[in-house]
Amino acid sequence: MAALGLAGAVLALAPAVPAGAHGRTPEPGAWQLTATGTDARFRGLAAVSRSVAWAAGTRGTVLRTTDGGRTWRNVSPAGAGELEFRDVEAFDARRAVALAIGEGEASRVLRTEDGGRTWTESFRNTDPRAFYDCMTFFDNRHGLAMSDPVDGKYRILSTGDGGRSWRVLPDAGMPAAQPGEAGFAASGQCLVSSGPKDVWLATGGGPAGRVLHSADRGLNWTAAETTIPAGEGAKGVFGLAFRDRRHGLAVGGDYRADQASPRAAAVTGDGGRGWTASATPPSAYRSGVAWLPHSASAALAVGPTGTDLTTDGGRTWRTIDTGSYDTVSCTADGACWAAGEKGRIARSAVR
Repeated sequence: MAALGLAGAVLALAPAVPAGAHGRTPEPGAWQLTATGTDARFRGLAAVSRSVAWAAGTRGTVLRTTDGGRTWRNVSPAGAGELEFRDVEAFDARRAVALAIGEGEASRVLRTEDGGRTWTESFRNTDPRAFYDCMTFFDNRHGLAMSDPVDGKYRILSTGDGGRSWRVLPDAGMPAAQPGEAGFAASGQCLVSSGPKDVWLATGGGPAGRVLHSADRGLNWTAAETTIPAGEGAKGVFGLAFRDRRHGLAVGGDYRADQASPRAAAVTGDGGRGWTASATPPSAYRSGVAWLPHSASAALAVGPTGTDLTTDGGRTWRTIDTGSYDTVSCTADGACWAAGEKGRIARSAVR
């Protein structure tokens, strides 16, 4: 389809600033909304660079920009209007993999190699008990997708060819799920990776909000309880971010707008074996989280009521914006992107 024009100017990106440069931690500038031309809700976001980003959402909608958000091209797969995309992982401006969620055959994976002009379905779930929530890639070949528990254990799907084909991994190394436990397909961040083999899975709905970790690309897992409350189907850990294989952030809470979300963030320094509650957490439910580029201490968390910033590795957070976003992603060359309801996609510089 024709490129979608931008109604207003987009903030020009400043050069990436390494942590500690000029004696301070880099912080983001203000979010600058871009005109997407749609009211779809985008919970899937893949920020490739300051120029290139992909977003995936409701009604089978996929958008792509290659000019920093000045224009967005609608590259939705043909005939995908019935699909609910909740995650997208992109390798560059041409190659991306999108995950549609839902029970049974509603859970699908589609892949493009030509910037979204054509898409190929590479996986369709045929097990009515499975419901896929999130994806992650270790590199441009190896990736995983996760389903809510089947027969009492989370199901893991694996690819070794960039998403062209997938296979279900054996579950012998997966611990049992708690009663009522599942993942949240809220931001594409319930399954995240760092480095060539480490991956973490966020859970909620059970007695405790947990994070599961695998150091061998999903074959064997260990589980750890976090300090983020669960106990009900709407509560738990919604999003994760790891800047290396040891240092991670978890955010969540209760996604119901009329419910409080105390202790909505936690931090780990040992790869997820233990979690410590943030001393000053975000004041409300947060679904997405991302480390700022080149920083060991700064990160953003987003949710329907706003954006929070930490500059001390997740120990304390402060609200810097009240706009509604579901997911956030930052790039190595100094950009952060956020996406959410009513077609909202924004970009910010790191300064």
